[in-house]
Amino acid sequence: MSVPAEVRRLPNQPGVYRFRDAEARVLYIGRATQLRSRVASYWSDLRDRPRLRRMTPLISAVEAVVCDSVHEAAWLERNLLRRRKPRWNRARDGQESTVHIGLEEGPSSPGLKVLYSPGPGCFGPYLGGARARNAVSALHRIRPLAYTAARLTGAERDMAAARGVTAADRAALAASIRAILARDPAELATARADLIAARDRASSNLSFELAAEIHEELEALDWIVSPQRTATLEPTDLSAAGWSNGILVLFRVRAGRLDEWTQRPCPPERAKRYLTATPADWRDFATRNAELAASLQ
Repeated sequence: MSVPAEVRRLPNQPGVYRFRDAEARVLYIGRATQLRSRVASYWSDLRDRPRLRRMTPLISAVEAVVCDSVHEAAWLERNLLRRRKPRWNRARDGQESTVHIGLEEGPSSPGLKVLYSPGPGCFGPYLGGARARNAVSALHRIRPLAYTAARLTGAERDMAAARGVTAADRAALAASIRAILARDPAELATARADLIAARDRASSNLSFELAAEIHEELEALDWIVSPQRTATLEPTDLSAAGWSNGILVLFRVRAGRLDEWTQRPCPPERAKRYLTATPADWRDFATRNAELAASLQ
Protein backbone atom coordinates (compact mmCIF):
# COMPACT_ATOMS: atom_id res chain seq x y z
CA MET A 1 0.00 0.00 0.00
CA SER A 2 1.27 3.47 -0.83
CA VAL A 3 1.52 6.10 1.90
CA PRO A 4 -1.32 8.66 1.61
CA ALA A 5 -0.29 12.14 0.53
CA GLU A 6 -1.47 13.75 3.78
CA VAL A 7 0.84 11.49 5.79
CA ARG A 8 3.82 12.92 3.91
CA ARG A 9 2.74 16.36 5.10
CA LEU A 10 3.06 15.42 8.76
CA PRO A 11 6.07 16.90 10.57
CA ASN A 12 8.69 14.61 12.07
CA GLN A 13 8.03 15.95 15.56
CA PRO A 14 6.52 14.38 18.69
CA GLY A 15 2.76 14.17 18.77
CA VAL A 16 -0.48 12.23 18.82
CA TYR A 17 -2.24 10.90 15.75
CA ARG A 18 -5.80 9.76 15.15
CA PHE A 19 -7.29 7.64 12.36
CA ARG A 20 -10.90 7.94 11.19
CA ASP A 21 -12.92 5.72 8.88
CA ALA A 22 -15.15 6.79 5.96
CA GLU A 23 -17.99 7.59 8.39
CA ALA A 24 -15.70 9.83 10.49
CA ARG A 25 -15.59 7.33 13.38
CA VAL A 26 -12.33 7.27 15.32
CA LEU A 27 -10.52 3.99 14.71
CA TYR A 28 -7.31 4.43 16.66
CA ILE A 29 -5.30 6.92 18.72
CA GLY A 30 -1.54 6.64 19.06
CA ARG A 31 1.52 8.66 19.97
CA ALA A 32 4.80 9.14 18.18
CA THR A 33 8.30 10.43 18.70
CA GLN A 34 8.29 11.35 15.00
CA LEU A 35 4.78 11.70 13.60
CA ARG A 36 5.51 11.29 9.88
CA SER A 37 7.68 8.21 10.31
CA ARG A 38 5.35 6.55 12.80
CA VAL A 39 2.14 7.14 10.86
CA ALA A 40 3.75 6.13 7.55
CA SER A 41 4.69 2.78 9.11
CA TYR A 42 1.03 1.71 9.00
CA TRP A 43 1.33 1.53 5.21
CA SER A 44 4.53 -0.52 5.31
CA ASP A 45 5.15 -4.14 6.24
CA LEU A 46 2.81 -4.94 9.14
CA ARG A 47 3.28 -8.71 9.17
CA ASP A 48 4.30 -8.57 12.84
CA ARG A 49 1.12 -6.59 13.68
CA PRO A 50 -1.77 -8.48 12.04
CA ARG A 51 -4.42 -6.61 14.01
CA LEU A 52 -3.27 -3.22 12.71
CA ARG A 53 -2.86 -4.69 9.22
CA ARG A 54 -6.61 -5.33 9.24
CA MET A 55 -7.31 -1.77 10.41
CA THR A 56 -5.20 0.12 7.86
CA PRO A 57 -7.54 -0.36 4.84
CA LEU A 58 -10.32 1.25 6.92
CA ILE A 59 -8.42 4.50 7.41
CA SER A 60 -10.04 7.35 5.53
CA ALA A 61 -8.56 10.37 7.35
CA VAL A 62 -5.48 11.14 9.42
CA GLU A 63 -5.46 13.81 12.13
CA ALA A 64 -2.57 14.85 14.35
CA VAL A 65 -1.50 17.13 17.17
CA VAL A 66 2.11 18.29 17.39
CA CYS A 67 3.40 18.31 20.97
CA ASP A 68 6.37 20.05 22.56
CA SER A 69 7.89 16.79 23.81
CA VAL A 70 7.45 13.02 23.72
CA HIS A 71 6.39 13.21 27.37
CA GLU A 72 3.61 15.64 26.45
CA ALA A 73 2.51 13.33 23.63
CA ALA A 74 2.43 10.39 26.06
CA TRP A 75 0.18 12.35 28.42
CA LEU A 76 -2.14 13.51 25.65
CA GLU A 77 -2.55 9.97 24.31
CA ARG A 78 -3.29 8.70 27.82
CA ASN A 79 -5.83 11.44 28.54
CA LEU A 80 -7.68 10.93 25.25
CA LEU A 81 -7.83 7.16 25.69
CA ARG A 82 -9.09 7.44 29.26
CA ARG A 83 -11.93 9.62 28.04
CA ARG A 84 -12.91 7.45 25.08
CA LYS A 85 -11.16 4.31 23.81
CA PRO A 86 -11.53 3.67 20.06
CA ARG A 87 -12.29 0.18 18.79
CA TRP A 88 -8.78 -0.65 17.58
CA ASN A 89 -6.93 0.47 20.71
CA ARG A 90 -6.25 -2.37 23.09
CA ALA A 91 -5.80 -0.47 26.35
CA ARG A 92 -7.38 2.60 27.89
CA ASP A 93 -4.20 3.51 29.82
CA GLY A 94 -0.60 3.58 28.70
CA GLN A 95 2.12 1.38 30.10
CA GLU A 96 3.59 4.10 32.34
CA SER A 97 2.44 4.72 35.90
CA THR A 98 1.59 8.23 37.11
CA VAL A 99 4.00 9.56 39.73
CA HIS A 100 5.13 12.76 41.41
CA ILE A 101 8.42 13.92 42.90
CA GLY A 102 8.38 15.30 46.42
CA LEU A 103 11.07 17.67 47.68
CA GLU A 104 11.78 17.71 51.43
CA GLU A 105 13.89 20.67 52.52
CA GLY A 106 13.82 20.28 56.32
CA PRO A 107 16.90 19.36 58.37
CA SER A 108 15.64 15.95 59.53
CA SER A 109 15.34 14.22 56.14
CA PRO A 110 16.12 16.50 53.20
CA GLY A 111 15.97 14.95 49.76
CA LEU A 112 13.70 13.72 47.01
CA LYS A 113 11.12 10.94 46.90
CA VAL A 114 9.00 9.42 44.14
CA LEU A 115 5.36 9.51 45.23
CA TYR A 116 2.29 7.87 43.77
CA SER A 117 -0.04 10.46 45.32
CA PRO A 118 0.63 14.21 45.24
CA GLY A 119 1.45 16.02 48.45
CA PRO A 120 2.90 19.33 49.67
CA GLY A 121 6.00 20.40 47.78
CA CYS A 122 5.34 18.02 44.90
CA PHE A 123 6.33 18.38 41.28
CA GLY A 124 4.73 16.61 38.35
CA PRO A 125 2.76 14.68 37.42
CA TYR A 126 5.08 12.46 35.41
CA LEU A 127 4.55 9.29 33.44
CA GLY A 128 6.87 6.41 34.31
CA GLY A 129 7.98 5.40 37.79
CA ALA A 130 11.32 4.05 36.56
CA ARG A 131 12.12 7.29 34.74
CA ALA A 132 11.20 9.36 37.79
CA ARG A 133 13.41 7.23 40.04
CA ASN A 134 16.32 7.58 37.62
CA ALA A 135 15.76 11.34 37.51
CA VAL A 136 15.83 11.45 41.33
CA SER A 137 19.11 9.48 41.22
CA ALA A 138 20.47 12.00 38.73
CA LEU A 139 19.58 14.92 40.98
CA HIS A 140 21.05 13.20 44.04
CA ARG A 141 24.26 12.60 42.09
CA ILE A 142 24.77 16.26 41.20
CA ARG A 143 22.87 17.96 44.08
CA PRO A 144 23.41 15.67 47.13
CA LEU A 145 20.79 17.30 49.33
CA ALA A 146 20.28 14.14 51.42
CA TYR A 147 23.83 14.46 52.80
CA THR A 148 22.99 17.84 54.37
CA ALA A 149 20.69 16.33 57.02
CA ALA A 150 21.20 17.38 60.63
CA ARG A 151 21.91 13.79 61.66
CA LEU A 152 23.94 11.44 59.48
CA THR A 153 25.33 7.97 60.02
CA GLY A 154 29.07 7.51 59.94
CA ALA A 155 28.94 6.25 56.36
CA GLU A 156 26.75 9.20 55.36
CA ARG A 157 29.18 11.66 56.97
CA ASP A 158 32.00 10.10 54.96
CA MET A 159 29.94 10.45 51.77
CA ALA A 160 29.08 14.06 52.61
CA ALA A 161 32.76 14.82 53.11
CA ALA A 162 33.61 13.10 49.82
CA ARG A 163 30.96 15.14 48.03
CA GLY A 164 32.07 18.34 49.74
CA VAL A 165 28.70 19.24 51.28
CA THR A 166 27.59 20.18 54.79
CA ALA A 167 24.38 21.27 56.47
CA ALA A 168 25.26 24.83 55.47
CA ASP A 169 24.66 23.86 51.82
CA ARG A 170 21.12 22.61 52.42
CA ALA A 171 19.23 25.72 51.36
CA ALA A 172 21.30 26.30 48.22
CA LEU A 173 21.02 22.68 47.09
CA ALA A 174 17.25 22.62 47.73
CA ALA A 175 16.82 25.86 45.78
CA SER A 176 18.79 24.46 42.85
CA ILE A 177 16.73 21.25 42.78
CA ARG A 178 13.50 23.25 43.00
CA ALA A 179 14.59 25.40 40.05
CA ILE A 180 15.57 22.35 37.99
CA LEU A 181 12.20 20.68 38.57
CA ALA A 182 10.51 24.00 37.75
CA ARG A 183 12.36 23.92 34.38
CA ASP A 184 14.50 27.01 34.96
CA PRO A 185 16.62 27.20 31.77
CA ALA A 186 19.89 28.22 33.44
CA GLU A 187 19.63 25.61 36.21
CA LEU A 188 18.67 22.94 33.68
CA ALA A 189 21.66 23.74 31.50
CA THR A 190 24.00 23.53 34.50
CA ALA A 191 22.45 20.25 35.69
CA ARG A 192 22.81 18.67 32.26
CA ALA A 193 26.41 19.85 32.01
CA ASP A 194 27.18 18.37 35.45
CA LEU A 195 25.71 14.99 34.48
CA ILE A 196 27.52 14.95 31.14
CA ALA A 197 30.80 15.73 32.91
CA ALA A 198 30.19 12.91 35.41
CA ARG A 199 29.37 10.49 32.59
CA ASP A 200 32.48 11.47 30.64
CA ARG A 201 34.70 11.09 33.71
CA ALA A 202 33.35 7.60 34.27
CA SER A 203 33.94 6.72 30.64
CA SER A 204 37.50 8.07 30.63
CA ASN A 205 38.18 5.97 33.76
CA LEU A 206 36.87 2.91 31.85
CA SER A 207 33.89 2.66 34.21
CA PHE A 208 31.55 1.96 31.33
CA GLU A 209 28.72 0.53 33.42
CA LEU A 210 28.68 3.68 35.56
CA ALA A 211 28.82 5.85 32.43
CA ALA A 212 25.81 3.99 31.02
CA GLU A 213 23.96 4.42 34.33
CA ILE A 214 24.58 8.17 34.34
CA HIS A 215 23.52 8.43 30.69
CA GLU A 216 20.24 6.72 31.61
CA GLU A 217 19.79 9.18 34.46
CA LEU A 218 20.41 12.08 32.08
CA GLU A 219 17.74 10.81 29.69
CA ALA A 220 15.31 10.40 32.62
CA LEU A 221 15.94 13.96 33.80
CA ASP A 222 15.34 15.22 30.26
CA TRP A 223 12.02 13.31 30.25
CA ILE A 224 10.63 14.82 33.45
CA VAL A 225 11.70 18.40 32.72
CA SER A 226 10.59 18.40 29.07
CA PRO A 227 7.78 20.84 28.13
CA GLN A 228 4.44 19.35 29.14
CA ARG A 229 1.07 21.11 29.43
CA THR A 230 -1.44 18.29 28.95
CA ALA A 231 -1.43 17.16 32.60
CA THR A 232 -0.89 19.44 35.60
CA LEU A 233 -1.31 19.43 39.36
CA GLU A 234 -3.68 22.40 39.17
CA PRO A 235 -7.36 21.39 38.66
CA THR A 236 -7.71 23.81 35.75
CA ASP A 237 -10.69 23.91 33.36
CA LEU A 238 -10.25 25.75 30.07
CA SER A 239 -10.82 25.68 26.33
CA ALA A 240 -8.20 26.56 23.72
CA ALA A 241 -8.93 27.05 20.03
CA GLY A 242 -6.95 27.55 16.88
CA TRP A 243 -8.25 28.37 13.38
CA SER A 244 -6.62 28.08 9.97
CA ASN A 245 -7.97 28.06 6.45
CA GLY A 246 -11.53 27.24 7.48
CA ILE A 247 -10.66 24.59 10.12
CA LEU A 248 -11.33 25.10 13.83
CA VAL A 249 -9.36 22.95 16.28
CA LEU A 250 -10.62 22.92 19.86
CA PHE A 251 -8.92 21.52 22.95
CA ARG A 252 -10.65 21.13 26.32
CA VAL A 253 -8.84 20.82 29.65
CA ARG A 254 -10.78 19.38 32.58
CA ALA A 255 -9.32 19.23 36.10
CA GLY A 256 -5.85 19.84 34.70
CA ARG A 257 -6.03 17.19 31.97
CA LEU A 258 -6.29 17.94 28.24
CA ASP A 259 -8.64 15.10 27.37
CA GLU A 260 -10.71 16.32 24.39
CA TRP A 261 -9.57 17.31 20.91
CA THR A 262 -12.01 18.13 18.14
CA GLN A 263 -11.68 19.73 14.73
CA ARG A 264 -14.23 20.76 12.15
CA PRO A 265 -14.88 23.20 9.30
CA CYS A 266 -15.81 26.61 10.65
CA PRO A 267 -16.12 30.05 9.06
CA PRO A 268 -13.93 32.76 10.60
CA GLU A 269 -16.83 34.73 12.05
CA ARG A 270 -17.97 31.70 14.08
CA ALA A 271 -14.43 30.82 15.13
CA LYS A 272 -13.83 34.26 16.57
CA ARG A 273 -15.58 33.66 19.90
CA TYR A 274 -13.53 30.49 20.53
CA LEU A 275 -10.29 32.25 19.63
CA THR A 276 -11.07 35.22 21.85
CA ALA A 277 -11.66 32.91 24.83
CA THR A 278 -8.35 31.05 24.35
CA PRO A 279 -5.81 31.78 27.13
CA ALA A 280 -2.72 33.60 25.84
CA ASP A 281 -0.32 30.82 26.84
CA TRP A 282 -2.30 28.28 24.77
CA ARG A 283 -2.56 30.29 21.55
CA ASP A 284 0.67 29.11 19.91
CA PHE A 285 -0.13 25.45 20.67
CA ALA A 286 -3.68 25.74 19.34
CA THR A 287 -2.76 27.81 16.27
CA ARG A 288 0.04 25.56 15.04
CA ASN A 289 -2.21 22.53 15.38
CA ALA A 290 -5.01 24.27 13.49
CA GLU A 291 -2.49 24.96 10.72
CA LEU A 292 -1.52 21.31 10.71
CA ALA A 293 -5.17 20.22 10.63
CA ALA A 294 -5.83 22.48 7.63
CA SER A 295 -2.78 21.11 5.80
CA LEU A 296 -4.05 17.53 6.19
CA GLN A 297 -7.44 18.20 4.59
